[in-house]
Amino acid sequence: MAVHFEESKTKDNLMRAFAGESQARNRYTLGAEKARKMKMYSIADIFEYTAEQERAHAERYYELLKSLSGQTIFIDGGYPVDQQESLTELLRAAEHNEREEAEDVYQEFSRVAKEEGFLEAASAFSLIAEVERSHQLRFAEVAEMLEKGHYFAEENGKWICTHCGYIFEGKQAPASCPSCHHEQGYFLPYTLAPYKGQD
Repeated sequence: MAVHFEESKTKDNLMRAFAGESQARNRYTLGAEKARKMKMYSIADIFEYTAEQERAHAERYYELLKSLSGQTIFIDGGYPVDQQESLTELLRAAEHNEREEAEDVYQEFSRVAKEEGFLEAASAFSLIAEVERSHQLRFAEVAEMLEKGHYFAEENGKWICTHCGYIFEGKQAPASCPSCHHEQGYFLPYTLAPYKGQD
């Protein structure tokens, strides 16, 4: 059923998605600040890395609203308040929110956009849902490592210093980097490194 864009549910859903991604970006920026205060610098980097991807998603949704430039779109929606004290709880909350976007919210938004005939918007919702799924899995993996005490210690472990790039192998990440002398909080489990070389 063809619908005029300015009268569509898709227009509202794009604005809801823009608002949600903008808020996620800020939540993850705040999460990074909390991690940094706890001297978990590599986890702060993970939050900031994800926040920048959320900014890119918001930008994509905003681009799809360009034909309505100069107008105000009124929407309703519910958005999470995540102010947990521990990093693990913060990561688990982020995991939950990303799962909702990937499995429920964006799937429904994509369905509606297809039904209304806005195939570019439907594709954007569907593709970004896949990215949100990767965010969910990343947050879950980091939370699990912290819960099990494997973030800095693991049999046959490998870590990369996020400050200088030094790669350390052993049972536990060192208290400070042998290369640049930055503290342990800069070490990231190598499996999470986005730009790792060949193993």
